[in-house]
Amino acid sequence: MMRFFVPSSVLGLLFLCGQVAADQPATAPAVPALIAACPTQIQTKACDLTVHHWLFSKDEQGAGQLPAADAAWELVRLPHTPKREPMVVNDQWQGTMWYKTTLQLPRDQQANQPGQQLWLQFGGAMNVADVYVDGLHLRQHLGGYLPFSVDLTPYLAAQQKQPEAVEVLVRLDNRDHALTGLKPLKQLDFNPYGGLYRPVTLALRPALHISSEQLSDTVAGGGVAVSYPQISSTTATVAVATELQSAATAAQPARLKQQILHNGKLISQTQAQLSLAAGKTQTLQQQLTIDTPKLWSPQQPALYQLVTELWQGEQLLERQQRFIGLRTIAFDGQHQLLLNGQKTFLRGVNRHQEFPHLGYAVGPLADERDAIRIKAAGFDYVRLSHYPQSKAFMDAADRLGLLLLDAIPGWQYQSLDPAFADLMEQNCRDLIRRSRNHPSILAFECSLNETAMSPALIQRLHQTVKQEAPWGISAGWMPGFDLYLQARQHRLQHYTTPTQPYVVSEYGDWEYYAQDAGFAQHQWQGLKAEARTSRQLLSAGETRLLQQATNLQEAHNDNLRTPAFADGYWVMFDYNRGYANDLEASGLMSIYRQPKYSYYLFQSQRPASEQSALYASGPMVFIASDWTGEGLAAQGSAKVRVFSNAEQVALYLNGTLIDSRKAQRAAGQNSMTDRMEQPPVEFSLPAFVPGTLEAKALIDGKVVATHQVHTPGPAAAIQIQVDTTGPAPAAFDEVFVQAQLVDSKGNPLRSSGVTLNFHSNELDIVNPEPVVTERGVGVVLVKTGAAGLKGRLTVTAAGLPAATIQF
Repeated sequence: MMRFFVPSSVLGLLFLCGQVAADQPATAPAVPALIAACPTQIQTKACDLTVHHWLFSKDEQGAGQLPAADAAWELVRLPHTPKREPMVVNDQWQGTMWYKTTLQLPRDQQANQPGQQLWLQFGGAMNVADVYVDGLHLRQHLGGYLPFSVDLTPYLAAQQKQPEAVEVLVRLDNRDHALTGLKPLKQLDFNPYGGLYRPVTLALRPALHISSEQLSDTVAGGGVAVSYPQISSTTATVAVATELQSAATAAQPARLKQQILHNGKLISQTQAQLSLAAGKTQTLQQQLTIDTPKLWSPQQPALYQLVTELWQGEQLLERQQRFIGLRTIAFDGQHQLLLNGQKTFLRGVNRHQEFPHLGYAVGPLADERDAIRIKAAGFDYVRLSHYPQSKAFMDAADRLGLLLLDAIPGWQYQSLDPAFADLMEQNCRDLIRRSRNHPSILAFECSLNETAMSPALIQRLHQTVKQEAPWGISAGWMPGFDLYLQARQHRLQHYTTPTQPYVVSEYGDWEYYAQDAGFAQHQWQGLKAEARTSRQLLSAGETRLLQQATNLQEAHNDNLRTPAFADGYWVMFDYNRGYANDLEASGLMSIYRQPKYSYYLFQSQRPASEQSALYASGPMVFIASDWTGEGLAAQGSAKVRVFSNAEQVALYLNGTLIDSRKAQRAAGQNSMTDRMEQPPVEFSLPAFVPGTLEAKALIDGKVVATHQVHTPGPAAAIQIQVDTTGPAPAAFDEVFVQAQLVDSKGNPLRSSGVTLNFHSNELDIVNPEPVVTERGVGVVLVKTGAAGLKGRLTVTAAGLPAATIQF
């Protein structure tokens, strides 16, 4: 995480610049005179301003290099997507779109100091971006997942003579492109969406400054890079490499100061003098020592704060702050992971960053909540599939204790154009510079997923990792990288014992869906037995949700028989597929982030002793049944599966003890429980009897967790609540609001297919189509405004009284 120190006076300026009155005409508000304001309002000459508002126009045909004179413009706020899509995206919008805004540069000579730098920084722009300033084309950027910057410094210098605003125009094209690493949309297994979906910032820097990660052209250069030459239980050495640049007219003495703080207390510092000649670049190496360090791990993600300050005399030129974590990663002779010297198995999951209707265009809190959901589900590792995901997600992973496999864009595709390999190398460099300081990074997947790369390309990408991060670990699905990634469906075809550290990159979905049919997925859409597949929507019903859990249990247990040091289930959340007219429903949670039974299977694998105030943790128990009688009559008896991480589970029916049992592993090669941390407990009842089932989890004979399910009566009411995962709803946020069908006693129903109507005059309800319940719940995604989640919401359904809530 990188933060620039900006006191409240300037934050007020940034906030005001982002607001537009409702009756204001559709013209982009000019960014205030940042260049004049920053040096006078704070004691540093470095300042960042988020450019929230833009004018937006789109053209599906993409006919012109510049927008037509009669283009229709609308005022939008970032993050932004060109279209609010339906839940099932069967015709994703593709075409050309334009964003434009006006940057107000200073209007007095004193505001501009000689050599000052001005950069426009894009967090993500899908998919090909062309940037123009006052009609002049400045640069093109290929690929929508990684950040890039445009140097506006020449315009800053020009303003000393002709003070006026400049217009920035961004042309985006999210149509298929041969060089950016993805298949054509009609053959792609996920949707890349479009728009300026991540923040855009205007960065002011003094003549002597810390360089930009994106604009630096030196190997392993740009900004601040942190590494750890030595870490033990008694001491740790932190090495900080800071690349400095000077655009001053003459060499000027300065000093670079590094401080490490823990919980606000200074524990180590160092500083160095320097004098950098005009137009030169220098990387300054500094080391700090921490005594008795607190090590970062998934269970105890201890973070330190590194503060980097550049001083000139008594004047602070620039300050950067970021969180760092101290941990060691090594492998023993059996290729097992030694994390901080301790043998560790990483239970993990894959994640697509898609949200319903908005695609990728969500703010940082939405991504943070996803990280919390993953950690609460019992995972310590996430594969970011198959592209770079947001900095907000990585920041949350640092805090929560999630190790990440960070990937460049790529999936079953490559071009033989030499420019393609060049771009993949550049993607690898950009990925590492963006992510290198995060303690959550396990390895860099600078590899094209499920693509038959040439040995030359593999070597080139592996060496790029070593150049940009000599301490870094490369990963790929073909030999030639430090870590070997093999999906279970590939292992079932051609498994040989790996000769290097090995991760089960994906499992639990494809091998059940298409009987390991290979990569030509568009040819196999009809090959699925509905009762066998792991692709089960939340609305599929109890029997099929239990089958999904059975598949995952069998596959995860099988992974534990291999030498792998980690596995990653496919996938955490249901998502859209570009080439198919349905959701990929193997998620542990629905696309609206509602849990399926399998979510609790994995939660039960986390030790009961692990507790955190940041996510749901500790002892748990879950009855994997709705107790409605579904599927039980055919069995002749009622079998109930319970997931728990406790020693023992007692099951009660209407207050009467049925049985009390401990989880037991079953031996044998065909067993589905011989390697699991905590197998499910299954109870047999003579028959289904309506009422209340209650499970009590016990440790040392004491009840540590309970869970109840009730046989519901007819629907009688609707209850509305906000998803309470993670941070409370904030300004300009995206939050899920749920409407639950309940009976007259308040017991939840699990009915699917009931249409709910959500209405509000104040709230921005994103869903563009009617809401239909899954397991008794209908969900909408709401975008909040400047005041946060404020407004009145009403939900109606046929035959039920309306429900209203005032947020």
